[in-house]
Amino acid sequence: MLFAFRDQTCAQSYYKHQGTVFGTYYNIRYEAASNLEDSILNRLNEFDASLSTFNPHSTISVLNQGRDTILDDYFTAMYATAQEISELSNGAFDITVAPLVNAWGFGFTSREDITPELVDSLRRIKNILDASAIAKGQACDVIADLLRENGSENYLVDIGGEVVLHGVNDRGEPWKVGISKPIDDITGQQNEIQEVISSTDLCMATSGNYRQFYYDGDMRRSHTIDPRTGYPVNHNLLSATVFASSCMRADALATACMVLGLDSALQLIESLPETECYLIYAPDGTDSLAVVRSSGAKW
Repeated sequence: MLFAFRDQTCAQSYYKHQGTVFGTYYNIRYEAASNLEDSILNRLNEFDASLSTFNPHSTISVLNQGRDTILDDYFTAMYATAQEISELSNGAFDITVAPLVNAWGFGFTSREDITPELVDSLRRIKNILDASAIAKGQACDVIADLLRENGSENYLVDIGGEVVLHGVNDRGEPWKVGISKPIDDITGQQNEIQEVISSTDLCMATSGNYRQFYYDGDMRRSHTIDPRTGYPVNHNLLSATVFASSCMRADALATACMVLGLDSALQLIESLPETECYLIYAPDGTDSLAVVRSSGAKW
């Protein structure tokens, strides 16, 4: 998970807004000629009406109900990028994985009795869509676009740990964000910083296995489901932070990395232009943490 460091003071021309959206938090700071909170909230509501599975009337929910609807620009942009990342990752990213996520107990329904037959049948369901592994990043891009449209050159948009930033903070310094140390903590209350990143132009997203999991006997079940097998992943990659040309791409790629595992994730990111990664893993047979960066990563 990523989070924005909070400045202690705000210059008069800087604004900050915090709240909840899409079942998570948002933290938005920017310099502008006027307060843009109403416009930001309206844009977030538009986005929610397209891609939120928590909203039964959203475009994606209506599609999942098998009803016809007009596809809006948010949905079509999400779907095109999701298909692209799915192809690049050889199916490691898949927005139709929701039935499997639910069956394993990480979605909207209770955990089912898993059998190979059930997994095989759920893998064949391709008409139920869930944009949760890409939508927060896309929402960050949407709000950043709104801020730029209104003349802002200095801003930080953080929605549920996915971040887009540009320019400087109210002290004239580069923005600072932290990559959290992956600590097993279902409550989400423990936060330690693994790395602090200072930047004036960044789109980044993190995916990890250390917040959502449970034990099935001695087996630790992660919420990251491999769409290609139908089973939770079982490898030593704990957290993947991806830096890309858009936060939507970073979000989807971070999820793909968590499915692929350390070596394959690094290989994927190294093959893509304008894309870097910061991977935290547990060396085999140890309780320690180690980091691998892509060759172009400057952090």
